[in-house]
Amino acid sequence: ELSSVGIGYKVLDSMLKAADVEIILARTICSGKYLIVMGGKVSEVESAMAAGREAGEGALVDELVLNAVHPSVFPALGQAVSIAPEQLGALGIVESFSGVSILAAADAAAKAAGVTIFRIHVAMALGGKGFLLLTGEQPDVEAAVSAAVEQVAGRGLLVSRVVIPRPEPSLISEYL
Repeated sequence: ELSSVGIGYKVLDSMLKAADVEIILARTICSGKYLIVMGGKVSEVESAMAAGREAGEGALVDELVLNAVHPSVFPALGQAVSIAPEQLGALGIVESFSGVSILAAADAAAKAAGVTIFRIHVAMALGGKGFLLLTGEQPDVEAAVSAAVEQVAGRGLLVSRVVIPRPEPSLISEYL
């Protein structure tokens, strides 16, 4: 996550030239920042990150390398997850001050309990913040939210955590 759009493009170019990585997401985000999400072998991603840090000219806001990302994270980030209203259990919401930290939170939540992460919203129309929505049985949602909060709070970026035991389905209809 970078504080400059122009430098963001420069960093992206440096990362792509430095290692065999795949662009998962690279775009401008609110508050005039630029977010880059890459995938690949850990060693390649680490090489790309090193090149990105070097090219960043002091514009680096936050960074993270996640090893063995839970497979449910990227579909939720790409808004490709749909759940039927009858699949809706307790609703968990974690909100962060950064896009990078919400990705770490989503990975931790997915690994902590049997939940469905159905939305990861990163920075757009949020002033640079991020949030995730997940559902499942209430004890699983509580465990997943706690794991996510640990990631975000450990970075000093927690905005809120919410668990709604029996949400009204229309509450989240725009995300289903």
